[in-house]
Amino acid sequence: MRREYFDLHVSNTDWVAADGSPAKPTVTIDFDGPSEVLEERLAGTDDGLVAADETDVNYRLHADDGDGVLSITNRITGDFVLELNADADGVLGFIRAARAYGEATDGEGRYRVIVRFEGRDVLAQDKSTFLVYNSDGNLVRQHSLIPGGVEL
Repeated sequence: MRREYFDLHVSNTDWVAADGSPAKPTVTIDFDGPSEVLEERLAGTDDGLVAADETDVNYRLHADDGDGVLSITNRITGDFVLELNADADGVLGFIRAARAYGEATDGEGRYRVIVRFEGRDVLAQDKSTFLVYNSDGNLVRQHSLIPGGVEL
């Protein structure tokens, strides 16, 4: 699946800098490629969509340009569900907002990820983990969102 098929939008992150009321940070990924490709990638193990506990959200930093690749992977198969280019500052700011939201609330998940196709949400999941890797593939713990009690 081509990275050019995706556009990334974040919301509910400004409240952290403005010291406002907590709002769940949301990353919305708009897909504009062939529907068959998206349906195949979002297929879960039980004829439905891939479940939240079957996916991981990751970000891999590039070594030299301040960008990286955001990906959602299928935890069961290890396959990429999708991946797209994303600005490192924006992603790391999003993770800071998700961390602050988790500290301020006791709700389900620290952030929400939505995949949208033709104006409708085809996948919406609340997540608590967001792993960040450097260009060598090593986990960067200080930038990652790892819930307490989780061993990696």
